[in-house]
Amino acid sequence: MKHPIQQRYSGNRRNPLAHSISSALAGGVLLLAGAFASSSALAQDQATNLDRITVTGSNIPRTNTETPSPVQVVTRQDIDRSGKTTVAEYLQTLTSDGAGSIPKTFGNGFAGGGAGISLRGLGAGSTLVLLNGRRMATYGLADDGQKVFTDLSTIPLDAVERVEVLKDGASAIYGSDAIAGVVNIILRSDFEGVILRGSYGLSGDSDGDAKKATLTAGTGDIATDGWNAFFSLDVGKTDAIKISDRKDREWIGTGDLRRWGISAPDSQFLGGAFLGGGTSGGAGPNGSVFDDRAVTATSPAFLVPLPGCEGLTTIPGQTAASIAEDGCLWNPAQLYRDLSPKEEYVNVFGRASFAYGEGGEIYTEIGYSKKETVFSNTPSGVSGSWGYPLGPVNANSGPDATVLGPTHPDNPIPGQASRLRYSAWDVGPRVTTNTNEFIRFLVGTKGNWGEWGYDTAYLHSSTNLVNKRDGFLRYSAVQCALGDPACAGGVWRIGDNAGQNSQALYDYISPQIQANAKSSLDMFDFTVSRSLMDLKGGPLGLAIGTEWRKTSNSLTPQTYTDEGDIIGLGYSAYDGTQNVYAGYVELSAPVLEQLELSGAVRYDKYESGEGKATPKFGVKWTPVDWVALRATYAEGFRAPNPAENGDGGLAAFSTARDPVRCAVSPPDSVTTNCGARPVAIITSPNPDLKPEESKSYSFGIVLQPTSTTSLTVDAWEIKRTNEIAQGSTADAIAAGSVLRDTDLINGIPGTGTILAVNTAYVNANSSRVRGIDTDIRQTFDVGPGQLEMDLQWSHVLKFERTEGDNTVDYVGTHGNCDVTNCIGTPEDRINFGTTWKQDAWSVSGVVNYISSLENKDRRGGDYLAFYADGTPVEKISSFTTFDLSGRYNITDAFELNASVQNVFDRTAPLDPTTYGGVNYNPLHFSGAIGRYFTVGAKYTFN
Repeated sequence: MKHPIQQRYSGNRRNPLAHSISSALAGGVLLLAGAFASSSALAQDQATNLDRITVTGSNIPRTNTETPSPVQVVTRQDIDRSGKTTVAEYLQTLTSDGAGSIPKTFGNGFAGGGAGISLRGLGAGSTLVLLNGRRMATYGLADDGQKVFTDLSTIPLDAVERVEVLKDGASAIYGSDAIAGVVNIILRSDFEGVILRGSYGLSGDSDGDAKKATLTAGTGDIATDGWNAFFSLDVGKTDAIKISDRKDREWIGTGDLRRWGISAPDSQFLGGAFLGGGTSGGAGPNGSVFDDRAVTATSPAFLVPLPGCEGLTTIPGQTAASIAEDGCLWNPAQLYRDLSPKEEYVNVFGRASFAYGEGGEIYTEIGYSKKETVFSNTPSGVSGSWGYPLGPVNANSGPDATVLGPTHPDNPIPGQASRLRYSAWDVGPRVTTNTNEFIRFLVGTKGNWGEWGYDTAYLHSSTNLVNKRDGFLRYSAVQCALGDPACAGGVWRIGDNAGQNSQALYDYISPQIQANAKSSLDMFDFTVSRSLMDLKGGPLGLAIGTEWRKTSNSLTPQTYTDEGDIIGLGYSAYDGTQNVYAGYVELSAPVLEQLELSGAVRYDKYESGEGKATPKFGVKWTPVDWVALRATYAEGFRAPNPAENGDGGLAAFSTARDPVRCAVSPPDSVTTNCGARPVAIITSPNPDLKPEESKSYSFGIVLQPTSTTSLTVDAWEIKRTNEIAQGSTADAIAAGSVLRDTDLINGIPGTGTILAVNTAYVNANSSRVRGIDTDIRQTFDVGPGQLEMDLQWSHVLKFERTEGDNTVDYVGTHGNCDVTNCIGTPEDRINFGTTWKQDAWSVSGVVNYISSLENKDRRGGDYLAFYADGTPVEKISSFTTFDLSGRYNITDAFELNASVQNVFDRTAPLDPTTYGGVNYNPLHFSGAIGRYFTVGAKYTFN
């Protein structure tokens, strides 16, 4: 994540596409069925009907849950013992989650306020999230302004029965875009009684208060009464935690990394420092201007500080001489930025079922969620570079630079329009408020018709998001208030004289701005299934289905950003609709007691013209009853979304290394010019994009030598071709597609600081991700109690990206820094849990481990940060935390529970490269917050 800157199907008309799909699928079914029927020894006169269940990854009911596909089942107990209070917080601890996940803590990102999961690190947009087996409308704001995803925070946790994570491709079953896998959140379906639950959380620093209350109530029994209805109400409020609340927590609470050997210019969250020997930087609370009076080809302009630093900064020990040499150092992140945003939410979910006929059921689901997230960030600067549809804006240098007018009373160089660097502390922090409303309505029916089982439903889901921002500066108003003594809005006094300004002036230069985002999903699906015949291993199962869905996504640009008139704020806008028609068929064939084959094929046709069949095949061989081998092959397909090939565009900020300045830097500034620094990335939509395609493979072994011991090991690989991504920042820099400042190094042309990089969405050649998942579970009966142990381990072997003839591997490094907050690609993630149960007691502990990162942009690449002595910051250390929770049933109805996250109060390792957290990696967020306590109670009314 970077931070910002039709035709409807007519039911009374025969659809040629639907007819073609139906004919193709029917023919495939007949061929496959005929192949099995030809072995008459395997068939019996009547297929056996058994009590069955449907598991994620298949539309065919079965008698066991162990399919050829690897599926991780997360139970209520797993969630409860973690101490997590939301679905998103728990799922982002899964070892299969990786780069591209969207934490709620990144409040200043394009998708601020949302929370998404990214299986295999392929991005939240390639991970399909289902609720009770069906889709949800996507979040209103696309991650990075590009990738649409499902917001997990709209789901009430207490209504969740379990979560099933399908960790191989499932495009043939659920939709062509399920490239990285599927997360199916399954809510209660038949509940009687009333449960009242409440909890209160508080950090070890006595902040971040989290209050939550849940009411779940249900009545009626579908089997005896013929109906059931229940609802769950989930309300909560979490207070913000400021960076300043962690100012004594080493590097977490400060932008100043000099104590840890990193210079002021290389501390990316420290403000006010002069860079490049005083030729750039200097955005402090006092302000500074460039002295352009003696500029020559080899003598650039140098910054001159304005007075007042000592009274405006919290960093002691600065003198007039040091300020003149190094700039006015100050700590804006510590003073203004949130570590975790303020949240208030209400989630409601209801479900009702009514039986009819012989095994028929009508069901309906209604969901509503409203959440407000408020995130405070550092004050805006008055200069910089950013982009909008007509191109980049350069307020740093040249004719459009922000200047103090020749007669401005704070200009220390009379008669000169002086280019200004100033952080507008007097305007206040930039505050983003996201208010998101989500609705979901589903009505359907299922049952049996002769030998066939059927399930059909209509779904409508939508989001409506309002994004309001305060504290941002309007470029034209700032130019007027600083450069024109007759400005209608008044003259803006800065730095030491800011107290002379009126509120009317601030309202003029910093109006509230707003963007509106909407998404919607309408879907109709119809699935039938049956057993065709009995094979030696069981019934031959068949499922056939069709689906139509219409999705729309729109985002209006932030006020004035379509004119390039908000300083430093990226532009993002899109608008588009997709109609998708699909048909699919699936077979499950237990041809022998020891051998099960499965196959599925789906054809998705997009109204824009793209269409493709995506097959999936699986095999499971059980040579003995405690050993099973399994393997799958699947293909996927994702058409470009409106943000990628429609109307609009994107201007964002990331970090990048500049090899041009690095190569010509004098020895005393090599560390500054060779490290990764913030740049604007201006990306244009590309109407010529091709769809992404993928192929995924898995091979695993399942061992269950005893009834209390199980072990699964699965090797997997996903290859994605024609990958839709922003063009490589490094390649654009190498090709000279950049906008540079005028701070040349030794007068050498083309060596100014990079302000903006121009690129477009492209079909990158391919990405290949490969790894191994291990899941071990063991239960012991020890005395009067029971000890349960489990371990999940995901090891990434390869994460390659190929563009043209160039292939890079990100495993174990800080890359890919073009995306994902530059959080990196750790080789290993491990969760190890234990639970002790005895009578009314239950105590659990969970160890979470994330391996270290080499601080390079890729394997064999360049280091991304340096110490003041010129040596590189070689790695980001591994991180391990321990979480503890316990429960005590005072009575059968009344339970008390408590949890402690990060029991040993481990501090997140120093990470000077990522921009998603101040000096810490977002993967290590619990180490930024510190120890966190939660206490709660649950009462069940019978």
